[in-house]
Amino acid sequence: MTRAGVAEPTTLIATNIDSVDTARAERARPAVPRVLVVDDQHLFRSGLVKLLENDPRIQIVGDTDDGSEAVRLVGILRPDVVLMDVRMPNMDGLEAAQRITAANPGVRVLMLSGFGAESQVVHALNAGASGYVIKDAPLEAIITSILAVVAGGRVLSEAIADRVLTMIAGGPPAKSMYDGLTQREVEILRLLAAGVANKQVAFRLKISDKTVRNHISHIYEKLNIYDRSQAVLYAVRKGLVEV
Repeated sequence: MTRAGVAEPTTLIATNIDSVDTARAERARPAVPRVLVVDDQHLFRSGLVKLLENDPRIQIVGDTDDGSEAVRLVGILRPDVVLMDVRMPNMDGLEAAQRITAANPGVRVLMLSGFGAESQVVHALNAGASGYVIKDAPLEAIITSILAVVAGGRVLSEAIADRVLTMIAGGPPAKSMYDGLTQREVEILRLLAAGVANKQVAFRLKISDKTVRNHISHIYEKLNIYDRSQAVLYAVRKGLVEV
């Protein structure tokens, strides 16, 4: 499903990865960036397009629900930015981003996803994306991110920036990222959220069943949760597992 249209724009809670020369960026930035929106969730996409059209700082030139169609439309509509979901049928956002940026070096791709697993974010950046924003970010944050990547910057949602940078640097996650959980507790939480039974967790980590239960008790207490389903939701929200 493809739509062409006219539009309008506004700001974000994202982290600039690269420092940008402001004067140079202003010279390079088009007066009103042209944006193509790509997402297979119709209600989300149509709602986002309507909201973005109300902001005079950007222009929506079209939208579609498929990565392969996005690749085709870039050549026709000539957007400055492609705002694109990661997971879509036929061709996902990662492959589409790689094809778009390879064939159109001047076009920026900003990934927009419901999940922020570190590995997925890194794959998106390696595929040529200029940034990665979580779908529940404020509208102002999404618009600010669009303007930032058009100006030559790279952006990550605040919720995932620290975790991704830590992963790239090869260091252990800071306790503050996971509400005080230790590295071992994060490791156990990741396994629990992936559906691994307590005994298998103990076997994999070479610890006793009792130690696993103690760790789980500490996890629940620190996160103020009461069962495994809540632990899974927390892990998904923090990007510890991909759904």
